Amino acid sequence: MSSGPSLHVLTRSDLHSLELTPGEAITMVEDGYLAYAAGASRNPAKLMVPIPDPARDAVAYSMLGYDGSLEQAAFKTSYRQGSTSAEKYYTTITLYDDTTGLPFALMDCHRVGATRTPASTALIARSCARPGARSALMVGTGAQGIRTLPYLLTALPELERLRLFGTHPDGLRDSVAALKERFPDREVELVDDVEAAARESDIVVAASGRAAHPKIRLGWLPPGGLLISVASKGVQEGTLAEADYTVATSGAQVEVTGQRMAGPDGVFRIDAELPEILAGKAPGRRGDEDRVFAFSSGMIITDIPVAHALAARAIAAGRGREVALWT
Repeated sequence: MSSGPSLHVLTRSDLHSLELTPGEAITMVEDGYLAYAAGASRNPAKLMVPIPDPARDAVAYSMLGYDGSLEQAAFKTSYRQGSTSAEKYYTTITLYDDTTGLPFALMDCHRVGATRTPASTALIARSCARPGARSALMVGTGAQGIRTLPYLLTALPELERLRLFGTHPDGLRDSVAALKERFPDREVELVDDVEAAARESDIVVAASGRAAHPKIRLGWLPPGGLLISVASKGVQEGTLAEADYTVATSGAQVEVTGQRMAGPDGVFRIDAELPEILAGKAPGRRGDEDRVFAFSSGMIITDIPVAHALAARAIAAGRGREVALWT
């Protein structure tokens, strides 16, 4: 009797000490976007289901996609209950090898999201910041934001002034440590006035949850400023309508996860999508003085290459276990 195909199961602990360099992650994520722009990949809009019981304050997501460069299909699921803590946020990704049809890995997706998100942020900043941008403000110190500053510096080494706002001591410590690990000679300023810091920043990244600060307004930024929202609740409603130029990783997903960002008429005005910008098919901004708003929503085509790389390294290191589900 054949044992049949088996699935590599990788836990959060199996993946914990594995780390891609910012340069590796940015390249992988960019390749994922470029394959999508070339028509080799598929990324339908994610499904979102708010749980009916308001007392649970919960939402479930699902994404399905195909990365043509790796020839891997994937399913991703996420469930979050409440948004003031990461303790009740559970996310997984399952990879399938499209050349054989066989399952490759079922793994925790926490590290994957914490890697591809700052890589996407860095690519947006590289593509959409005004020429000569020298300052950046990071707002938020959760899993989606901890690695952002070293990724930004990797993509934009000319940045001179880095500032950080957060309310969680552990997140602040980990964010500073992530920067020092990659750029030991660089300093980050901790700020407590988000508006004042935003007014002096060429790039503002908002990755805060239920913000412990006034919601960021695009008008706070100087002319030519770039505001990147990482599916954030920390940005003022209707920001899409206020921007001189708007960018999204996926216009379809803004309408699912970014409904608050639409203007008073409910219209989602997206001038360009990031994959098209990276492929040279659309500009990252129209003019140096434009205030640009970019909405970064997770796309599974960027999860797949990061997940595949982490899974391959974990398996090569003998981590995880094989489960024969189809015997």
